Amino acid sequence: MSDFQRYKTKRMERNPEFWNDHEERFETFKLGVLLKEARVQAGMTQKQVADRLQTTKSVISRMENHATDIRLSTLEKFAKAVGRHIHVALQ
Repeated sequence: MSDFQRYKTKRMERNPEFWNDHEERFETFKLGVLLKEARVQAGMTQKQVADRLQTTKSVISRMENHATDIRLSTLEKFAKAVGRHIHVALQ
């Protein structure tokens, strides 16, 4: 059993409702991780990306740590700033 599965099992025992929308929250978590990985691989700081997007470092931090309700156009700008492209798929 993975560390994540152990954590999930313990958390469900304490609060079963916590996992009601976990799949949706997990997807937003993964998006934030992807954004941060792309930025780090580009050798950029949050401030440098923020400057390219004409926003603040705190906005970039929120995108990476709480990736909810990010507009597609913003994702495209972020990707361009770190030298990447967005690929969208419906499954």
